[in-house]
Amino acid sequence: MSSFNMEDSANYITRLSEEERIIFLRALVSLARADDDFDEDEKNFIRDTAVIFGIPQRKADLILTPLNDDELIKDVAKIKDRQAALQLIKEACLLANSDGDLSEHEVLLIGKIGQAMGVELEKIEQISQWVIDRIVWLEEGKLIFEQI
Repeated sequence: MSSFNMEDSANYITRLSEEERIIFLRALVSLARADDDFDEDEKNFIRDTAVIFGIPQRKADLILTPLNDDELIKDVAKIKDRQAALQLIKEACLLANSDGDLSEHEVLLIGKIGQAMGVELEKIEQISQWVIDRIVWLEEGKLIFEQI
């Protein structure tokens, strides 16, 4: 039996400071804005994640404030926890694929974010492929179970 447990992977949140949790979310906001289409699904995803992360409502404006790529890379480099870095890459890939339009800028930005946190390009590609496989698998499930 595998020891991989998705619930355990969420424990990284408790190891992050509030500043790191805010940086994590600001990275997702920057990525969501990268294709110039920050839609309601992406905003709701960020809001829901902020609640899960225990970020006070009064800091919502800070989280939604746009950063340029250089500022973002400088900030994400503060995240040193390996599991948090890997999870940020996973969430970034999920978010970038959520609107069905993965832009070159989004791909490059995810790579820069990962590298700033010390994640190897090979690992970033592996996570990205896992996310794509997951999306395909879920869509196939809808067809199989006639949920379309």
